[in-house]
Amino acid sequence: MQRLKQFSFVALLLVLTSCNVGPQAIDYGTDGCHFCKMTIVDKVHAAEIVTNKGKVYKFDASECMINFMKDFEASEIKLYLTNIYTEPETLVDATKATFLISKNVPSPMGAFLTAFKTKEDALKVQAEKEGTLYSWDELLIHFKED
Repeated sequence: MQRLKQFSFVALLLVLTSCNVGPQAIDYGTDGCHFCKMTIVDKVHAAEIVTNKGKVYKFDASECMINFMKDFEASEIKLYLTNIYTEPETLVDATKATFLISKNVPSPMGAFLTAFKTKEDALKVQAEKEGTLYSWDELLIHFKED
């Protein structure tokens, strides 16, 4: 009976830890973009979606993530994440990020789209590189119009 309790506890622990809904580290140079199938190598422009069930979709650029969303039910998505310009490899909540579209900051898919953790960071780069700033909602509208 004691062994059954131990086995049940371990099984329950495995079930609870396997249902972790959160981001996964991107393996740059190995992971592929779920949308365009390119290998993810750019540590500044990559992005990730995590569904409510914990499935993770990785992208080589925020524009691939946005284009992927057009064919996906938004209510099923828990997290939209994006790398940021000032801290390569760092994923932040894309819905709270500020985005810059500037021809002077190339991105993997040619949309010249770069994310920043704060508006202040984006304004500093915009002053040097020019371009237009967007919030997450403004960016989605911009991509729908294209």
